[in-house]
Amino acid sequence: MAKKAATPATITLKHLAAAIAEGQDLSKKHAEAILTDMVDLITRHLKKGDRVRIVGLGILQVRKRAARTGRNPATGEAIHIKASKKVAFRPVKELKESI
Repeated sequence: MAKKAATPATITLKHLAAAIAEGQDLSKKHAEAILTDMVDLITRHLKKGDRVRIVGLGILQVRKRAARTGRNPATGEAIHIKASKKVAFRPVKELKESI
């Protein structure tokens, strides 16, 4: 019987806020409010079609996916997939190399 790979830890906004609060001498509530505002700002800019560059992390941008024909894996029947928008993330070189 094969062993299951260990599931990596999931870091939430609360975890990040707690770490920032500790490192920057802020309250956890204040750090969480700052991070929540940052997420809201990023979302707002992506909705407008802007690219968001975060130094040391990467670039977030919205990409358009064209309509296409796909296949239903259960039946093999051709299906139409509508055009959509997706958020794409491109990490910076330093992040890629550090991982």
